[in-house]
Amino acid sequence: MAAIQDSTAGTATTVAGLESTFADELSALTVPWQGAAAPDPQLLVVNEPLAASLQLDVEGLRSVDGVGVLSGSTAPVGAKPVAMAYAGHQFGGYAPILGDGRALLLGELLTSDGRRVDLHLKGSGRTPFSRGGDGYAVVGPMLREYLVSEAMYALGIPTTRALSVVATGRDVRRSGAEPGAVLARVASSHLRVGTFEFAARQGEILQPLADYAIARHYPELTELPATGANNRYLRFLEAVVEAQASLVARWMLTGFVHGVMNTDNTTISGETIDYGPCAFLDAFDPSAVFSSIDGGGRYAFGNQPTVLKWNLARFAETLLTLIDSTPDDAISVASAILDTFDERYESHYAAGMAAKLGLVHPIVDRGLVDDLLTLLAQHGADWTGTFRALADELRGNSEPIDDLVPREHIEPWLQRWHGALTEQGRDAVETASAMDRVNPLYIPRNHQLDAALRAATDGDLVPFEKLLEVVTHPFDRREEWSDYTEAAPESFSETFQTFCGT
Repeated sequence: MAAIQDSTAGTATTVAGLESTFADELSALTVPWQGAAAPDPQLLVVNEPLAASLQLDVEGLRSVDGVGVLSGSTAPVGAKPVAMAYAGHQFGGYAPILGDGRALLLGELLTSDGRRVDLHLKGSGRTPFSRGGDGYAVVGPMLREYLVSEAMYALGIPTTRALSVVATGRDVRRSGAEPGAVLARVASSHLRVGTFEFAARQGEILQPLADYAIARHYPELTELPATGANNRYLRFLEAVVEAQASLVARWMLTGFVHGVMNTDNTTISGETIDYGPCAFLDAFDPSAVFSSIDGGGRYAFGNQPTVLKWNLARFAETLLTLIDSTPDDAISVASAILDTFDERYESHYAAGMAAKLGLVHPIVDRGLVDDLLTLLAQHGADWTGTFRALADELRGNSEPIDDLVPREHIEPWLQRWHGALTEQGRDAVETASAMDRVNPLYIPRNHQLDAALRAATDGDLVPFEKLLEVVTHPFDRREEWSDYTEAAPESFSETFQTFCGT
């Protein structure tokens, strides 16, 4: 059982079993570093189920020594904390050096089922990659990442997860003074497209990085040859394309807007990472943008699949020298893989939409879907609420869907939908129950999350804790949670923006 435990006087605490394969094998992509001392670290929230899966002792995490580690103030004995180097395309422009400007990789842990994961701190102070920033984070954005990543996990969407948030006791200057905080984040790894963009320009480190990523995330490819028509690097590209096509389809099905889809926020594992200016749709709107820094709408909700494909093209470029020694041949086969993205995405999206609509066959009539989306956009209907309302319609309760789209406008579509359901021969109530199992009732509604984070910043964690409980049980209807199904008031939505939290 791994645990944070006391060591000899004057020495840092330790997390037993912490390893450092990334820092050991790919030191050219790291800078050894130590987090800043926290003046008065206080644990705000700890993820007990996640800690158990990591074989960590929760009481150890809550101790003075444990909080010291989670705040970045002290490093575990034997650990090799590093700031990770990476590049990235940010809003389409290439930045050759980004890196962990306010974060540290403490090392890796093995989960109870044998998976290797990173333990990473965010907000732990300046590093050599800070680019003029102070390296700190504040309570609101760190709690946002904690809650939204746990909501995504509960929704079944691949994601990094949050282990803890610690208030540092340090005021941090943003628009005004705000209480500082550090997030402890767990990920399958922090390897990004941007990591490969950096390595591709360093020369010899690229192939070791690719082999490390393959062994860690796609071990079934390790036995493939390094050269030839079916080499492991080409199949590696294909695996990442598939993982990311599946991921962005899930975002679109859930109404999730990432907000800052730079290549340094596109993981090799296919997990969602970085919950800065993220949000969830209330009214369905493909052009929805919530990020304060996305004035051009590059990362609008409806653009996400296209942007993800663009990011994957940047990834493919980094692998060309490994895929084939002849540039034209490498470009040809890599392009062929990239060209499969649209079909992969459409397959995942269609299967997910079929399930949301209660259709057994994963190939859904795209006209039926598109016409529904048009109706929702025309009437500003709530995305999450619509699919539960359709299930209620099957149970004979038409009021919820009528409240979202007037009956005279949606009736022709409903008739087509009922016809498709009748053809599959499943009982209406059974279909409604199946829909409820895939369509959430509760998501982190923007106005409720905003209110909870404001309260937490002022020292009241009760609204945050209640919202966290609700969104981590997204499918379980409870009458006492009825307020959490309500969309934001129009007055809120008109002015709401999210920020990177840097």
